[in-house]
Amino acid sequence: MNPEGDPDVQLMLAVQRGDDSAFRQLFEKHIAAVVGFATQFVGVRARAEEVAQQVFLQIYRTRAQYRPRARFTTWLYRMVTNACLSEVRRAEYHGRFVPIAPSGEAEGEMAVVVDPPTRSTEDALLSREAMDRMRAALDQLPAQQRAALLLARVEGMSYEEVATSLSCSVSAVKSLIHRATVTLRDVLRET
Repeated sequence: MNPEGDPDVQLMLAVQRGDDSAFRQLFEKHIAAVVGFATQFVGVRARAEEVAQQVFLQIYRTRAQYRPRARFTTWLYRMVTNACLSEVRRAEYHGRFVPIAPSGEAEGEMAVVVDPPTRSTEDALLSREAMDRMRAALDQLPAQQRAALLLARVEGMSYEEVATSLSCSVSAVKSLIHRATVTLRDVLRET
């Protein structure tokens, strides 16, 4: 895709020209997805929100250096992924990595399970347990594998976009995703 045809690229170019409303539009359009991605990556929604805010602040501060070489989302997720990788490394260095909280729960809160009318309580609990196992398995992946898998499978990016976001080759992305998939399959098989 030609980056110049991307409406978000046009908004970012407007941000460069000093249009604060264009920045607000980009922020409002992408903040929820960025927080969701970061939450899956760093494990704690509050920390993911901080990471997302830091990324958007960085975007605003460095707007003059922006060059539209790829889709805006590819560039954005490169920044988000780098921020998440830094956070994970920092957390691991300090020995305080926190496992991901189940979706919809703030840290330390209990979830209220509301059953859909077509599912039994047992089905809902089994589904919840499966999601918890998947989150725990994702937490065990090396950071680069987790990033590649989340960008490709959750965010729906092409391998080329993931490669750009992670600053690696397409073949490296394929390898990362393959290894992540094999590891997840093995870990989930054991549980």
